Amino acid sequence: MEKIIAITNQKGGVGKTTTALSLINALRLRNYRVLGVDLDPQGSLGFSAGLDIENSDTVYEVMKGTAEVRDAIVSTDLGDILPSNILLSTAELEFNAPGREYLLKNELDKVESRYDYIIIDTPPALNVLTINAYVASGALIIPMAPEILSLLGISQIRDTINTVKKYYNPDLRVLGILLNKYNQRLTLNREVLELSGEIARKLDTKVLDTKIRTSVVVAEAPAHGESVLSYAPRSNPSQDFQALLDELMSI
Repeated sequence: MEKIIAITNQKGGVGKTTTALSLINALRLRNYRVLGVDLDPQGSLGFSAGLDIENSDTVYEVMKGTAEVRDAIVSTDLGDILPSNILLSTAELEFNAPGREYLLKNELDKVESRYDYIIIDTPPALNVLTINAYVASGALIIPMAPEILSLLGISQIRDTINTVKKYYNPDLRVLGILLNKYNQRLTLNREVLELSGEIARKLDTKVLDTKIRTSVVVAEAPAHGESVLSYAPRSNPSQDFQALLDELMSI
């Protein structure tokens, strides 16, 4: 498993933040030093970890050069977090100087030695923030919901990955497609699983064996400032995320 992994999909509502925070917490529970990086202007990763994202330095100030990355990182029981907030929504306009694709990588280089793993939560878009995540990462995980609309736009992800590999990060790879909110009893879920396999082949990867089962605790946990694993450790999703980490470690 690569040291720096981005959780990515340009479609919203597919479980990117849940996946990111669950992996961060699962790694922390296994005594790894782990950092979560929130590149979504909505700030969901930090909020879900119980942080006050409106009154602290964030990844925006770090990438802008007005704050030190070490000072912006917040330690939590779930893992260390580099938070975000709505100020990051100006990134496409503000970060326009040559080399802007390397802003995040350059900052993470300063703290990478402090961590065993770094997990990046990306925005639901293919923009300069997503490019920064891809340039800084060794691998990607693409979460998908078992819905037909969730399959749309994968060709755009493929084009973006290929561009990053060609010009910025030739070693980038896709670890796999992760099916979230999965219920194998539903016919549509099984059909989407089959279609996901075709998409995976186009991305030169596979659909991960682990599927994250649907449960109300996934929606409840962020309101308590917790991950699914800390909020409901015996729930189906918590067991699934632990199994996912085992699978990723074996790749």
